[in-house]
Order: sequence, then C-alpha cells, then structure tokens
Amino acid sequence: MTDQEFSQKADQALAALDQALNSAADEHGFEIDMHSGALTIEFEDPPARFVVSPNSPVKQIWVSALNKSFKLDWDAAQSTFVLRDTRQTLTDLISSVVGQQLGESIDL
Repeated sequence: MTDQEFSQKADQALAALDQALNSAADEHGFEIDMHSGALTIEFEDPPARFVVSPNSPVKQIWVSALNKSFKLDWDAAQSTFVLRDTRQTLTDLISSVVGQQLGESIDL
C-alpha cells in the first residue's frame, strides 16, 4: 500500500468512526473531537482520554485507550483496519473500549 492509499483509507476510517461516535456521544455523555487527523474521545466520570490516530510510517492506526496501546493494520479482505491478534475491527475495538470505560455496552 502506498503512503497516499494509507492516508486515504485512514482518513475514511476515522471519518466513519467520528460519525458513528457522534450519535453515541450524545446518548452516553462523552465528547469527541477530530483535530489534525486524530480523533479524541474524552470522558468526565471517570475522567479519561482515548486517542485514535494514523501512524503513516508503519501504515497502522494506533489507539490509546484504557492505559493500553492498540495497533491496527489494514486488512484488504475485510476492507478495514483490524487488530492482528484478535481480528477485531477498528469500530468493534472502539465500541468495546468505550463500553468498558462507561461500564455499559454501546453499539456503533
């Protein structure tokens, strides 16, 4: 994958995630912000900040959440970014970690 292809796929993935989180943010009381190509999710109670950002040199999307770092690779067969070990998609991962932070399930 070229740098340009990665950038396009990462931008599309983050835009789709931003859109999916917008509905959930109002319902569950957290804030989201897209700035300089990175998506930030902030919680008030308990306080926490998750960051989803592309890492162009290694062509991965990195997620910092729940005091962990998750690194997702592009999967051409699924046409999405996935965790190598679990095969969890970016949307499924974010749904899971946000749900853990909130103490309730959310569906994105």
